[in-house]
Amino acid sequence: MKARRSARIVVLASGTGTLFEAILDSGVGADVVGLVTDQPNARAVHIAQSREIEVHKVSLGDFDSRESWESELLEQVENLEPDLIVTAGFMRILSPAFVDHFPDQIVNSHPSLLPRYPGAHAVRDAIEAHAAVTGCTIHFIDHGVDTGEIIAQTQVRVQPGEGEAELHERIKTVERTLLPQSVEQLLIRRLGKGLQ
Repeated sequence: MKARRSARIVVLASGTGTLFEAILDSGVGADVVGLVTDQPNARAVHIAQSREIEVHKVSLGDFDSRESWESELLEQVENLEPDLIVTAGFMRILSPAFVDHFPDQIVNSHPSLLPRYPGAHAVRDAIEAHAAVTGCTIHFIDHGVDTGEIIAQTQVRVQPGEGEAELHERIKTVERTLLPQSVEQLLIRRLGKGLQ
């Protein structure tokens, strides 16, 4: 069997693809071998196409059940033979069956210092709690909501009077650096010799 040239990353994304773009632009020593999306018209798709990266569209509306969609999602990702799966703004909950199929392989970025402020409204929750500091967390996905093992964190200080959108944008700036760094460090630690 021919040895792989480098580690293989699959990205799951639903939206603008800024984190996806950050991974591509970071020089991570691995091949991003595919983008899997549930939103066929997402900007992330256009980014992938412009970089000649395979795009796999798995839209929930094309399936008669959530289970059928999940089965197809798993199959599409599995066929890409990933060493690491990165959810970069993927707006669907991954089923326990999917998570268990790729143990300790699925990485997510979350806009808070977990375990504080899990869930979909982390930035708003930090502001409403009058937090002086929040940030972003890179973590593995498990069966819970933002409960997986923490890989890396960076603090972001909340400015007085700052709104949700402004704070979120500043956290995203940090995420675009921390996520690629974390991915590269993970791959080096796990696969070392497979990286370029």
